[in-house]
Amino acid sequence: MVFDENLASRIRLALADEKGISEKKMFGGLAFLLNGKMCCGITKDDLMVRVGPAGYKDALQKPHVRPMDFTGKPMRGFVYVKPAGCKSDKSLAQWVQVGLNYVRSLG
Repeated sequence: MVFDENLASRIRLALADEKGISEKKMFGGLAFLLNGKMCCGITKDDLMVRVGPAGYKDALQKPHVRPMDFTGKPMRGFVYVKPAGCKSDKSLAQWVQVGLNYVRSLG
């Protein structure tokens, strides 16, 4: 599995204060889970974010974001963010928070 180790380290820092975080190799990369539910991850050098069905359309309007098309078919509720979209620690933390917020909404 090939994924950006530097991005993984930055995500770990963004999640450092969160309880219930685990990591799992999935989607050909690395996923970060909150209480067993994926909130974000990495495939190659793209950030994956679980935005949920309601946040999907809005997320796609943001720069450097595209549908998560891991299987060749877009997975509604998940997006890829290109490296330029999470270049700063602030922008990465914002995307990670989107994923955390969605997973928390699942109960």
